[in-house]
Amino acid sequence: FPHTLLGNPISRSRFWNTATEEFFFDRHRASFEAILYIYQSNGVVKRPEAVPLDLFLKELKFFEMGDDIIESFWMSEGYEKPAEAMMPQNHFQRKVWELMEYPDSSVWARITAFISIFVITTSIVSFCLETLPDFRDLNETMSDTGLVERSRNWSNPFFAIECCCIIWFTVELMLRFLSCPCKLTFMTSFLNIIDFVAIAPFFFSLVWSDSAKNSSMSFAVLRVLRLVRVFRIFKLSRHSVGLQILGKTFKASIQEFCLLIFFLAIALVLFSSGVYFAEQNEPDTKFTSIPASFWFVLVTMTTVGYGDLTPTSVFGKVVGGACSLIGVLTLALPVPIIVSCK
Repeated sequence: FPHTLLGNPISRSRFWNTATEEFFFDRHRASFEAILYIYQSNGVVKRPEAVPLDLFLKELKFFEMGDDIIESFWMSEGYEKPAEAMMPQNHFQRKVWELMEYPDSSVWARITAFISIFVITTSIVSFCLETLPDFRDLNETMSDTGLVERSRNWSNPFFAIECCCIIWFTVELMLRFLSCPCKLTFMTSFLNIIDFVAIAPFFFSLVWSDSAKNSSMSFAVLRVLRLVRVFRIFKLSRHSVGLQILGKTFKASIQEFCLLIFFLAIALVLFSSGVYFAEQNEPDTKFTSIPASFWFVLVTMTTVGYGDLTPTSVFGKVVGGACSLIGVLTLALPVPIIVSCK
């Protein structure tokens, strides 16, 4: 390592003590032993357990170990080096991309991010308020077939708010798409897929309602499309680092979640069978089958306990108690593993 402080004779010469005829570094001793081991092991970085991370990193920088050694240090600590962000080559595209994608790049980018958050919140609040009984008559009318259809006119304030929000979402998505450095990466990004899903139902509902009127099937499709609007709440994750970290935690813990669901499925079948056979001879029992017992076992294992289904026999109560205990253990054990994957 000729470019480091210890490897470069010129750099280390200023630490030469002529009185004792030795090099003297007034630095942290335990960290120095680990840094010296890097030379002896040809680049193996291993931080002593008793040395804090920030202190060891400070010592690495003092001894000028270089970016490669520091990167190896971060990897040994379980940190991944963030990928270098791709930027458009065109100057105008770069400015637009930074404006829409990096809120901390300028004051205008912060204002754009604030407007986006405000529009998303307004859309979600409007979606919730229009289902209130006081506003439902304003938002819905009766069709010729007796089916309830949604009113689409500018006199309806909810429809006007929806159109304004859709205009903002569409312009935002188009600007981001036109200025992005890689179109394929943009289209496969999870956050961009959410942005598309947030606006697509509005245009689909306009086309569908005009081409398939007075049909029960068309109204069912429109209800499903309106339900998809609730996914707009995930657009807030673009502006929240905490939500993005939570999503990455779930992604890193997908195997643990699958294992948890597998254990819950096994326990669901076992305890449903047990409580069914325990209660099948009881008068007016609600445990009429094993599938009918799934609900009781599910709410018991998750410690919700609605109380709509309760065993009455002694053996049934024993099964219910064991189900509750196993449920607590099953749900609690994977938590440390999931937290460690953050």
